[in-house]
Amino acid sequence: MPFKNLLGSLPDTKRKISARKFKKTLKIVKISKKFGRDYFDGTREFGYGGYKYDGRWKPVAKDIIKFFKLNKNHKVLDIGCAKGFLVKELLDEGINAFGVDISSYAIKNCHPDVVGRVSVANANQLFFPKSSFDAVISINSIHNLKLSGCKMAIKEIMRVSKGNKNYIQVDSYKNVNEKKMFLDWVLTAETHFYPEEWIYLFKKCGYKGYWNWTIL
Repeated sequence: MPFKNLLGSLPDTKRKISARKFKKTLKIVKISKKFGRDYFDGTREFGYGGYKYDGRWKPVAKDIIKFFKLNKNHKVLDIGCAKGFLVKELLDEGINAFGVDISSYAIKNCHPDVVGRVSVANANQLFFPKSSFDAVISINSIHNLKLSGCKMAIKEIMRVSKGNKNYIQVDSYKNVNEKKMFLDWVLTAETHFYPEEWIYLFKKCGYKGYWNWTIL
């Protein structure tokens, strides 16, 4: 399956890479990797700098539905759902959506519309039975696992999915300069590759679906 950008409707994110580079310490990285309050709702050097609902995921949900030709009879899983904003937008469009995230803080502070539909889980060990979902989405999530866990997460996506209506977006870079910027900025990614290396990994793990890269 080919490259596909399903996040084109999201607004551009302004990243002050040089500022983070000089502020980033091993302590900050360690705290960020706990995916707690500091990461989601603390200051910018720890992560999002305030992860709040603003409706930006609504057009993304519509694009996902249109591309995969989903309807109210389809069940969708968002892996790495954070506070469940994409899950909410899918629900609002009539899709039977669920989400999982490794962060207990994010799940406890999820959007009120998704309470009971989002759960704490590691992407490399999902609790759902085989072929539970018509589509599985994972946006900027599985790269936060070490390589062995990342491989397991890709295989888990295929296990819980019914087919090839799957979408993975991960951190990447296309040249040495982009890789340097990425390393200056990154806080939580444990696994990161050039696009061709990601594609090799996807194929090796038996992934069937679409992919995209997050490139600074």
